[in-house]
Amino acid sequence: MSSTESSKAPTPSGSGEPASSDAAGKSGGKPGDTARRLLRTVDRASLATAQRDASGWPYPSLVQVALDLNGTPLLLLSTLADHTKNIADDPRVGLLFDGTAGMAQPLAGARVSVLGRAERSDDPRHRARFLARHPGASFYAGFGDFGIYKVSVDRAHLVAGFGRVHWVDSAEFLLSKVPLALAEAEPDILAHMNTDHTDAIRLYATALLGLPDQDGPDQHAWTMTGIDPEGCDLRRGAAIARVDFDQRVEDPASARAVLAGLARRAREKGAGGGDVGPTGAPYT
Repeated sequence: MSSTESSKAPTPSGSGEPASSDAAGKSGGKPGDTARRLLRTVDRASLATAQRDASGWPYPSLVQVALDLNGTPLLLLSTLADHTKNIADDPRVGLLFDGTAGMAQPLAGARVSVLGRAERSDDPRHRARFLARHPGASFYAGFGDFGIYKVSVDRAHLVAGFGRVHWVDSAEFLLSKVPLALAEAEPDILAHMNTDHTDAIRLYATALLGLPDQDGPDQHAWTMTGIDPEGCDLRRGAAIARVDFDQRVEDPASARAVLAGLARRAREKGAGGGDVGPTGAPYT
């Protein structure tokens, strides 16, 4: 059975519920895989940059984050912001991804500090992936001072709980490559799922993850915001969720098979009736 965890995170305005799952602590596996998985379950991080003046003081700030398919962090930054000005002077950054929100004993939970170098990315796929993860950012992403930055990871520091501490280098943390067939098909997969298979997405969230069906008076529906070799990302208003795959997918055909299998599993759990699985044309 697939390992599935959820993370319900507030929007930048402060609404929504805190994350409640110890994602990395339950995932097992190699430290690099555990660290990457935690990053995939959250949508924000604390960014540390070096003040560009002579003091060199560390400057922390809050940023929204998406990941490329291989695990590379992606940020949307304004050149007017202090942290972006700092990056222009010294591209070295630290990112803290916190998986402990909502825990009574947060130091027993998981968190990952990523060290790397931030640089501007003009890859339209990076921009599309970030905006799918953060649809609210579309309002200002087109302003001239905003741009997508990718963080080339040097190493990461995983604390998965008391006494579970690991340094992992980029080769352990990142997938060896971005599967281009899946990356190129991702927009079509998301459009197909969010248009033709909304019931399947709802069952991923409600039957497989046990999450609520609606989000307050606005009645937001669950949508799929991303798919990568290891799983897919969901959003419903302020809430985000992560569904892990049993096996890695590298292309549209294998993604279709895995998504169909998840829908069948959800139906077997009795969360809905009828044929709601992704049974349309292959993703091409």
